[in-house]
Amino acid sequence: MTDIALITHGALPAVRICAADGAQAIVTLYGAHLVSWTSAAGKEQLFLSERSALDGSRAIRGGVPVIFPQFAERGTGMRHGFARVSTWRQGESGSGDDGAFAVFMLTHADLAASHGAAWPHGFELRLKISVRAAQLVLSLDVRNAGDDAFAFSSALHTYFAVDTVDAVRVRGVQAGELAIGDKHDQIYRDIAGTIELQDGAGTRRLTQTGFRDAVVWNPGAADTAALADMDDSDYLHFTCVEAALIEPLTLQPGGAWRGEHRIVASA
Repeated sequence: MTDIALITHGALPAVRICAADGAQAIVTLYGAHLVSWTSAAGKEQLFLSERSALDGSRAIRGGVPVIFPQFAERGTGMRHGFARVSTWRQGESGSGDDGAFAVFMLTHADLAASHGAAWPHGFELRLKISVRAAQLVLSLDVRNAGDDAFAFSSALHTYFAVDTVDAVRVRGVQAGELAIGDKHDQIYRDIAGTIELQDGAGTRRLTQTGFRDAVVWNPGAADTAALADMDDSDYLHFTCVEAALIEPLTLQPGGAWRGEHRIVASA
C-alpha cells in the first residue's frame, strides 16, 4: 500500500514516500532535497554525508540537491542558486504510472527576502519525485509566472553511493568508459542516450530529457579534506552524475520547461 507521511529528518520537516512494493524516498522540505532513496530490495542508492547540516543552516551535502537558477558560479547570483536553500511546499501525492509520488513547489513568494530581491522574477518550480521497485524518477517543471523574460540553468546534482570510487566506471558520456580514480569534475554536452554508472555492487542506468548535459564529479582526497561537511574518506564512497542544463535557457512570460531524470538500479 502506498504511504506518504510527514516526518522529521534531522531537524528538518520531510516527506517519506513509500511505494506498495517497499521502495522508499525521503525528501526534506528544505530544498525539496531527496536525502534517501531505497529500492524495494532495501538497498540505499544515495550518499549523504554524516557531517551534513540537517537543520536548514546550510545546503545539504549529498542526496539530490536541486540547482536553480544558476549552475555553480556561472552567473552573478549565489553559487548553485537559491532553490536548494529555500523551503518548498508539499503539493499533491499518491500513486501513478511510476509508483508512489509526491510533488514539491516553490514560487517567488516562498523565497527569503534576500533571495527574492536578488531574483526579481515571477516563477514556479514543481518537482515530482516517484519511486517503485528499483526506479527513481525526478521531474522538474519551471514556469515563468512573471511579466518579464528570465534565463536560468538547472541540474539535479545526484550523489550516488558506491562501494569504492576506484571501481566506478561511467559509460555514455564520452567515447569508451570513464574511470573515476581521484578528483574529477567535467561537463559532458549534448547527452543523447543512456548513461551507465557501474561499481562493484551494481549498475544504475540513467536517462534524461530536457536536461541536455551531464556532469560527473568527485572532489578527490585533497578537496574532500578541505570540506567541513565531509569526512576525509567520503570521496571514496560516492560519485555524482548530474542531469544538467548548463547553458542558460530563456523563458518568456508564461513559458515553461520540463526536465526529467530517470534512474533504474540493478544488482
